Amino acid sequence: MSRASRLLDLLQLLRRRRAPITGPALAEELDISIRTLYRDIATLKAQGADIQGEPGLGYVLRPGFTLPPLMFSVDEIEALVLGSRWVVVRGDARLASAAEDAVAKIRAVLPDDLRQSVDAATLTVPRAQGEPVVIDASVIRAAIRKEQRLVLTYRDQDGEGTTRTVWPLLIGFFDKVQVLAAWCELRQDYRAFRVDRIQSVEPKDERYPRRRAVLVKEWRAKQNLPATAGT
Repeated sequence: MSRASRLLDLLQLLRRRRAPITGPALAEELDISIRTLYRDIATLKAQGADIQGEPGLGYVLRPGFTLPPLMFSVDEIEALVLGSRWVVVRGDARLASAAEDAVAKIRAVLPDDLRQSVDAATLTVPRAQGEPVVIDASVIRAAIRKEQRLVLTYRDQDGEGTTRTVWPLLIGFFDKVQVLAAWCELRQDYRAFRVDRIQSVEPKDERYPRRRAVLVKEWRAKQNLPATAGT
């Protein structure tokens, strides 16, 4: 195994652990000596990884590490580029711009041979023509992150308009539509709203009363029930 591959494996092990893991446990999993492990941890720290801990206590990787060169295989690069192209085609303008910026940042830190893999990625995403979205979907995404109530003006499949106060949970991306899953205060139940049928969206300056993680767990548990889209 090359040293670059070993450093990547060590980084991935630390990323998967939320609690500290001891040096001997890391060394055993990587099949390396404890001395080599300490050198590799020092190398990752020098490259910017915020690894906290010390021998005898264990190590944990704090979030926010900037990826150094040689951290992607060709398959991983193609997966990233394909994902970014999907977002460019299927997402809104702000997400599309963010996807392009992310690939540009990754490309900038890659060595020449891997950078050519980004430019010559062989996978593409066809455009799917759907109904236009008239609202700024980034407002919904921001409310999801903040666990913030939203007031929607919504048009159902029959063209009838209603105003709903909802607790937004997540947005699902399908071939031609985006769907907002949310708790609806009017219906006192989980509902799905097609984003292209939302006519206006206004965030309320207040959090909804339950934690999003709990609500999402409940929503997932109910997915075996018949879905009713925004009714």
